[in-house]
Amino acid sequence: MDIAVIGSNMVDLISYIDQMPKEGETLEAPSFEIGCGGKGANQAVAAAKMGSKVMMLTKVGDDLFADNTISNLERYGIDTEFTSKIPGTSSGVAPIFVDPQSRNRILIIKGANEYLVPEDIDNAGEKLKKCSLIILQLEIPLPAVYRAIDFGKENNIPVILNPAPASKELNFDYVCKCDFFIPNETELEILTQMPVETDQQVQEAALTLIEQGVKNVIVTLGSRGVMWVTKEKVERIDAYEVAAIDTTGAGDSFIGCFAHYFVKNGDILHAIKMATGFSALSVTKRGTQSSYPDQDQLKGFFEKQV
Repeated sequence: MDIAVIGSNMVDLISYIDQMPKEGETLEAPSFEIGCGGKGANQAVAAAKMGSKVMMLTKVGDDLFADNTISNLERYGIDTEFTSKIPGTSSGVAPIFVDPQSRNRILIIKGANEYLVPEDIDNAGEKLKKCSLIILQLEIPLPAVYRAIDFGKENNIPVILNPAPASKELNFDYVCKCDFFIPNETELEILTQMPVETDQQVQEAALTLIEQGVKNVIVTLGSRGVMWVTKEKVERIDAYEVAAIDTTGAGDSFIGCFAHYFVKNGDILHAIKMATGFSALSVTKRGTQSSYPDQDQLKGFFEKQV
């Protein structure tokens, strides 16, 4: 395996709306779609679509969504040996509302994702040791996240932590053990309690994390691009101008693509640039995983940028 994703899966229930209803109001919405999502699964699919060999450690319920989630992962070539069902529990679901400006509002019900525990990491240990990178998010319980970080440290496997959704309970002693910390600007604001409206403010907030001992902070800024901050330097990567239709899952697409290229050649800046293009392409279509480009589509996108 190239990459192990330890994290969440969700069933996306996507409503495309003209406007959010007020309290007590009922409005008709133009369309609705069901898709496979969840931050962990999205990141796994993005990496797999780029050609990485990916294993997914996650939990599903025993409802009608479970088999579809597993078969969807397998359709992308993802190893599901350690994707298991929790009896008497619903799968995770995410009602998503997307407005005409492609902005989204998301609720998550974790369901079976709440049942991923530290022992699951140890049970998969022999296979995890063969991976070149571990990706984590915060849609699973923190004890499992912490055990995975320690496992990576113990076995010299680089770790990416995507602090989404942001939690003030996150222990930064563990964050400092990770090789990459990849929040978006909202998550950075929540975790640092600092403003992030300008590039200077984003840089200052990221530097406070560097001062605490975080190695690499990569902040995704949506249409503003990406900022990579280390102890030695600050790199600003501009976003590509595209006609955005649905931004759901764009951050996950960035992380999955970044992981693929980092494992492939170890060049962080190149991986960021490739992932910036990948995420730009992802917002030009509806849905999450279904919007992610394949290798040929990404290659074609970059050829047009020259």
